[in-house]
Amino acid sequence: MDDVFETTNGAVRGFRAAEDVVAALGIPYAAPPFGAARFRAPRPATPWRGVRDGTAFGPVAPQSAELPGAPSWRPGDEDVLTVNVWTPTPATDPLPVLVWIHGGAYTFGSSAQPDFDGTALARTGLVVVTLNYRLGFEGFGHVPAASRSGFGSGPDAPVSADFEADAEAESDGTAPPDNRGLLDLIAALRWVRDDIGAFGGDPGNVTLAGQSSGATAVACLMVMEQARGLFRRAIAHSPVSPFHTREIAASTTREIAAAAGCEATPAGLASATPQALVAASDQVVDAYRHDPSSGSRHYDPSLFAPVLGGATLPVDPLTALAAGAARDVDLLLCHTTEEYWLLDAVGSCAKLTTHARIDRFAEDFGLAGDVVEGYRSARPGAPVRDVHLALFGDLLFGEFTHRLAEAHATGGGRAHLSVFDRRRGGADRTPVRAWHCADIPFAFGNLDDDRLSFLIGGAPGPEDHELAHRMVRAWSGFAATGDPGWAPFAGTTTRTAHVWTTADQPAADRRPVPDRALWATTDFPVLRP
Repeated sequence: MDDVFETTNGAVRGFRAAEDVVAALGIPYAAPPFGAARFRAPRPATPWRGVRDGTAFGPVAPQSAELPGAPSWRPGDEDVLTVNVWTPTPATDPLPVLVWIHGGAYTFGSSAQPDFDGTALARTGLVVVTLNYRLGFEGFGHVPAASRSGFGSGPDAPVSADFEADAEAESDGTAPPDNRGLLDLIAALRWVRDDIGAFGGDPGNVTLAGQSSGATAVACLMVMEQARGLFRRAIAHSPVSPFHTREIAASTTREIAAAAGCEATPAGLASATPQALVAASDQVVDAYRHDPSSGSRHYDPSLFAPVLGGATLPVDPLTALAAGAARDVDLLLCHTTEEYWLLDAVGSCAKLTTHARIDRFAEDFGLAGDVVEGYRSARPGAPVRDVHLALFGDLLFGEFTHRLAEAHATGGGRAHLSVFDRRRGGADRTPVRAWHCADIPFAFGNLDDDRLSFLIGGAPGPEDHELAHRMVRAWSGFAATGDPGWAPFAGTTTRTAHVWTTADQPAADRRPVPDRALWATTDFPVLRP
């Protein structure tokens, strides 16, 4: 059967991802963001003639990561702003739409990762959209206004104090906007509004979902004026807490420019190729990783985060949600109980082996001493590594997830909270952790792909498939009606959080929820470094 869809910019031919699901991949939602469009807000895609082939994912954004099952970026790949669609067939009435934002520390990742295949979710009656967007410096690096005297004399120039003027320049088009990756996501949502009907989707019933940095992007879009009205529900799994002020972002720009051998000015940065800025960013990351005295970035040297204070994101999501900025958007939240064990396993975070190093960690992040002592007391006799990973996981993911639920409820919104705690013993008696990203193959219903065995701890069993079935149904039900199957969050405790475990998991094996009172004196969102 010839599955051709007519979009605003032209026709695209999909393929049968399954007998009852059609997919169309690599559809441009905006023009390539390079050349004269580099460091600028996304521009409309160019219409095409004839029928575009939709059987392959589009190129990924500039990055150095090579992820299992996903394409790598190659210098010269420019058509990086594309969407992919999975739709049930035959479609009758307009169907709910779920739009997915991948994570990756705002630096790596793509919609082509095997855990994000939309076939299983589409089979529940959703139209599923995944997408690529600008990452790294291209998407989240701060480019100063050309007229600011505080920039432009090299990487050691003083930081301009006139960030309000930079914001004004940004809004009137004389400076590149911050958070270009978020602006790409808004452009993709506008594509969904205008074109998802061609695939059987209902543009008035859109759920925006994401994980890790993608989940924080969801929280940002909930409170951004430019995104208002483009979605009615939101799903955020393991949102990550760090944000940057414009001062922090400008300092990072100077470091990257120095590593790239260019000036920290619009012209200087534009003279560096995307490949050069990726390599320079990796060089800066490596320097932090090898310098224990370099502050909070030493422990997990992520360079990019949403930039606060400019025209695109004037205020952080916690503040805006508590003020009611998104009270009409239903929110579904989740974090895993052992988030940071994944980052430790893949070697992306510092290895702390003494309690003195944990104390230094707390000092670098500005944590009160009773937080660290509370985590030690809750794990008597545990290795230093376990205390550190539990503490760091809750600092970056767990506590921030709960704060988002509280803020949204305070602002009059409805938030459903959940916790992923599926754990078991591995075949070699190594524990299978409920770590970062482990929940996503379950929520997408993609357990049987061998490329995901590391994330989920080996081959899935019948109890894992049953858990995946429940999680897929929760996402589908929430996207369709706003009800994932449990009561909304209420109050400041975790008692209204739904816990995801397998049916055969002993209650004694379930990780206790941390004492959130320990975090009462810690400010969120975290501003790094």
